[in-house]
Amino acid sequence: MFSRSELTAMVNKALVNIPYNRESERLIEPVRYVLSIGGKRLRPVLALMACNLFTDKIDDALVPVTGLEIFHNFTLVHDDIMDNASLRRGQAAVHSKWDVNQAILSGDVMAFIANECFLQSPPESLQKVFRIFNKAAVEVCVGQQLDMNYEKVGIIHQDEYLRMIELKTASLIAASVRIGALLGGAGDRDSDLVFEFGRNLGLAFQVQDDLLDAYGDVKIFGKTSGGDIVTGKKTYLYVRAMELAGPELKKKLQEVYGIPGGDPETTIKVVTGIYDTLNIKKLTENLAKEYYDAALGYLEKVSVPADRKKGIIRLTDSLNSREQ
Repeated sequence: MFSRSELTAMVNKALVNIPYNRESERLIEPVRYVLSIGGKRLRPVLALMACNLFTDKIDDALVPVTGLEIFHNFTLVHDDIMDNASLRRGQAAVHSKWDVNQAILSGDVMAFIANECFLQSPPESLQKVFRIFNKAAVEVCVGQQLDMNYEKVGIIHQDEYLRMIELKTASLIAASVRIGALLGGAGDRDSDLVFEFGRNLGLAFQVQDDLLDAYGDVKIFGKTSGGDIVTGKKTYLYVRAMELAGPELKKKLQEVYGIPGGDPETTIKVVTGIYDTLNIKKLTENLAKEYYDAALGYLEKVSVPADRKKGIIRLTDSLNSREQ
């Protein structure tokens, strides 16, 4: 069985060895940059771990699952533009380091580089891999559109928000582990169980990201704390607070959340103070734990020996215990 560090090193090496088109270094330089500034490599590592559940021969899966990382980073390049986020993993976002037009174009080419990776799937798996990926890629876009729609809506329901993050974040994580399991030779039942593991893990991961944005340490989290609050981005914490707040507290939250021209530190302090009054932090922690527990429950049912699951369980536990 391969460890997380071994798999991460394999993915990083594969990323370095991607055969980029060299005709325009200006186009490719931002691609190399965004792929070099770190990241957990969560999606390809999870995919390789899912593959490794069923086989020790994971070489054929390496390049295809590297496509998942490239596609994920493509979405981040464009997300940072739409969110007007200047930092990514503690470094300048691509559009900040270059400009918006360059970030859009270099992001675009990353999607096609990812496709080249998927095309290196074994012939017997290629069509299934592409369909799983394409479905998830469309869902990511639908989730992003819902996220943009909700920016213009005063109140959204908890279920609407959770469906949005299921599409925007969890669908690609779920697809990653399904692709990995498929490349490892999993049967339909195990493939479905692994998919549900990934879906719940993705939901837990995003709910926890929302929490870390409000309460996290920028040195650990890699993003400016309170960024979602200052920009008025809907998060689980905000949605839940709007459901639980009485009229006065709800009005106060609406008056400060994401309002242009305010002092960021004061805005963050006021909003987190409201969250603390409503016990939102604990409620969010509890929901993330529910999803993590559900993910492990599906993984437990996968019909491989328990020893083969230890690595992916350790990775899940480490995500659950991310520091604030």
